[in-house]
Amino acid sequence: MMNKTDTQTQRPSSVPQELSQVVVALLKGVIYQEDSPALWNAILNLQAGVRDYVAVLGLELMLDEAEGYAFLRSLPAIEEENTEPIPRLVARRQLSYPVSLLLALLRKKLAEFDAGGGDTRLILSRDEVVELIRIFLPAGSNDVKLIDQVDATLNKIADLGFIRRLRGEKQMIEVRRIIKAFVDAQWLADFDRRLEEYQQLTGQPTEENDG
Repeated sequence: MMNKTDTQTQRPSSVPQELSQVVVALLKGVIYQEDSPALWNAILNLQAGVRDYVAVLGLELMLDEAEGYAFLRSLPAIEEENTEPIPRLVARRQLSYPVSLLLALLRKKLAEFDAGGGDTRLILSRDEVVELIRIFLPAGSNDVKLIDQVDATLNKIADLGFIRRLRGEKQMIEVRRIIKAFVDAQWLADFDRRLEEYQQLTGQPTEENDG
């Protein structure tokens, strides 16, 4: 009886515990080097195993060592005859236009910040964010309503993981560098068109060049 118990206790797992912990953490959301250095090191050491493991789930590991973040995204759909598509584990999210606009503005601000070659962390106050978006709203917009709208939009963007509020300074946010992986160069290339569309939606006249 004792030998049987020992055999059951010592039965090897088919998946190493550390690999399981890494995959579970990634399934919960983005992993940042600065927030979880031990977990980050585990991802670097086990990335080949992680890629193989999550591929079975129809996911791929997105790892940016320079910026210090990792996350999972769905593999591009592969259409093959007589092949059922893999159910999507990571759901797509339809963003509202205010969220999309503010994401583009923050991404553009980060690009300008990086071009300046200063600090690696882009910190903005809520007032600065309000001013970023104010010029795209109709003249005379109610300031109290605008601030409430900006706060609500920032909360949604924080939930998506693209910004975080600083501890003890609720009016300050840090733009997280993972935004670069989602708001890509093509999005920025379409930036003027997106702003023009937003101005039309809000009823604000678009600016015209005098030539």
